[in-house]
Amino acid sequence: MLDPARSFDIIGDVHGCAQTLERLLDALGYQRIKGVWRHPRRQALFLGDIVDRGPRIREALHIVHDMVEDGQAFCIMGNHEYNALGWVTPALPGSGKSFVREHTPRHARLIDETLTQFAQHPADWHDFVQWFFELPLFLDAGRFRLVHACWDKQLIEPLRQQYPDGRIDAHFLQASAVSGSFAANVCNRLLRGTDMRLPDGLTLTGGDGLTRAFFRTKFWEDDPQTYGDIVFQPDALPDDVARTPLSHTEKNALLRYAEDEPLLFVGHYWRSGRPAPIRANLACLDYSAVLYGKLAAYRLDHETCIDPRKFVWVDVERPQADP
Repeated sequence: MLDPARSFDIIGDVHGCAQTLERLLDALGYQRIKGVWRHPRRQALFLGDIVDRGPRIREALHIVHDMVEDGQAFCIMGNHEYNALGWVTPALPGSGKSFVREHTPRHARLIDETLTQFAQHPADWHDFVQWFFELPLFLDAGRFRLVHACWDKQLIEPLRQQYPDGRIDAHFLQASAVSGSFAANVCNRLLRGTDMRLPDGLTLTGGDGLTRAFFRTKFWEDDPQTYGDIVFQPDALPDDVARTPLSHTEKNALLRYAEDEPLLFVGHYWRSGRPAPIRANLACLDYSAVLYGKLAAYRLDHETCIDPRKFVWVDVERPQADP
């Protein structure tokens, strides 16, 4: 799946920012030749979430798809590609659902921009949805790994027994709609990460306008003591919640990605500021491009520790108002 003769450029969540993606590829030394972005010595690796939210979703998908088909890139699945598959896939009979991802107002809001941009291109949309099934849930290259949100070997190992290359099928997708099933646990953990319920029935409305009863958690902290030690999302917890001690049960329920594991690259988490490693073997490359943050990449060669000097990014420009 990967070209061992090449080095790699690992790219975070694009979310329909096609022009920004082209600027990043240009900055990384790729050239558009015969309609496909190419580099003579490097291969792009995308961490998923190409769709939804941004202004040029269809164009972004064509860029990534054409690079993958030409051997110039590799792409794993993000939770937004999974959501798109679930939106169009009928649920299993007797499940009480019409689709794997029910057509609720909240779900409709998340996919609306994608469906709007493809409204005049239904055949194109059909082809891309089928292509999403070709995107694996993870990539294990031995010395480095890619997953959209969270690496959980307790789920990945049995998944490999069913799907050695990490590519799921419609049956697995339908099974993932059943809460508590193996398929649901795999898709939630690998594509959405770990989370924890807010205490005392508390809910928070984030900067994206969504109200949540759970918050995303870090899966690499070795000895967290409070909620604030493990929160990993764009919106901070209220101070009193952040200071709340974690119970023994809550600590034991946390997932840990050890420091002696291979290099791991994730997207998903809406980071801000200057791109940098989280620690020596872990980096998140989602820097909120669609919120006028940065579209970030990491230039991976043969290093065994993530080098802070090898992050490359372009700032996403806000549209200028007409005079």
